[in-house]
Amino acid sequence: MKVKISPSEIISPSSLIITGSKSESNRLLLLQALFPGLQINNISNSEDSEMMSKGISGNRDVVDIHHAGTAMRFLTAYFASRPNRNVILTGSSRMQERPIAVLVDALNSLGAEITYLKTEGCPPLKISGKELTNSKVSMKANVSSQYISALMLIAPSLPNGLEITLVGEITSVPYIKMTQKLLQDIGVECNFSDHVITIESFQNKVSATFIVESDWSSASYFYSIVALGKPGTEIGLQHYKLDSLQGDSILIEIYEKFGVETSFRDNKMILKKLMEVENASPLQLDLRNAPDIAQTIAVTCLGLGRPCYLTGLHTLKIKETDRLEALRIEIEKLGGTIKCNKDSLKLEAIYHLKEDVEIDTYNDHRMAMAFAPLGIKIPLQINDAEVVNKSYPDYWKDLESIGFKISS
Repeated sequence: MKVKISPSEIISPSSLIITGSKSESNRLLLLQALFPGLQINNISNSEDSEMMSKGISGNRDVVDIHHAGTAMRFLTAYFASRPNRNVILTGSSRMQERPIAVLVDALNSLGAEITYLKTEGCPPLKISGKELTNSKVSMKANVSSQYISALMLIAPSLPNGLEITLVGEITSVPYIKMTQKLLQDIGVECNFSDHVITIESFQNKVSATFIVESDWSSASYFYSIVALGKPGTEIGLQHYKLDSLQGDSILIEIYEKFGVETSFRDNKMILKKLMEVENASPLQLDLRNAPDIAQTIAVTCLGLGRPCYLTGLHTLKIKETDRLEALRIEIEKLGGTIKCNKDSLKLEAIYHLKEDVEIDTYNDHRMAMAFAPLGIKIPLQINDAEVVNKSYPDYWKDLESIGFKISS
């Protein structure tokens, strides 16, 4: 499916309800499988969480999670630690190119039995579930925090608990702390100090209900829309809180630099553009703790004619696509000048975007959603628009509800 967006006027004020965080939902789904007394409300309606739920609840010999990267990492750890559970875990052609050796090596060192069926270091995986009795492991900390969270989530179910020593600079610390907090909330003793995470074995029954906070990554696109809109543009988003577990809540501070104010009232977050930021200096940000919002921020800067220099982006090259290369290609189509290397991007200021450009999405939901806000200013087309189902199936419907003119 392709969608065409015509220059649009945002209805202000507008209000939306976004479903629960994909990151929180997937962690809680794994914990629910280990501790069945756990109940989850406001779970994400994303394709990723659907794949996670189906994969963990079935009893199939082959589990195909398609493009769901979080599910691949979490289910690898889960199946490896379930005695006598034998499964082949696979995914899309892109998933079969994405590295997973850091996690597999860590699990095998704990006593797991995981082998590669095609390319060494990548899915599909043949997993023969074992009781993992080893209780200490070291792993690289600068590749993906999901590897670390995968081990943390299964740790309470292991007979001797787990001590994880992280080697090197730690990427996406807020996501590790999210996992830590969820474990602590069900009663697990979990400590994270310096580069060592210690989690005790936990055999108690759990009786608890979690209400998943709405997804901050999804909120980023509405921050971009408000920033690109006129002063006075206001959008309210339901089920958000100021003291969020999600690392992408750094959006509050970042979008202040674009003149966007964030306020909270009851269970609602209100985004309002107070003013145009005139003669703004180049935006410089280190996004190592929130790399998923890099595309949104780069496109916001492009639409506002503001230069930016974003660093800490090394994990973007192993996502659904090489996100840095995809950004470069699509921004250049629009007339922008951008340079990327393995962990950063530098965008120059331009003041006139090319119109009626077709934006390719590279099987990446965030490419589609990050570029769509430019439809406030120029006509453009988003190819393979249904890719948003991975994290935000209602995206196009929600854009229309706030005034976007969209045809498919």
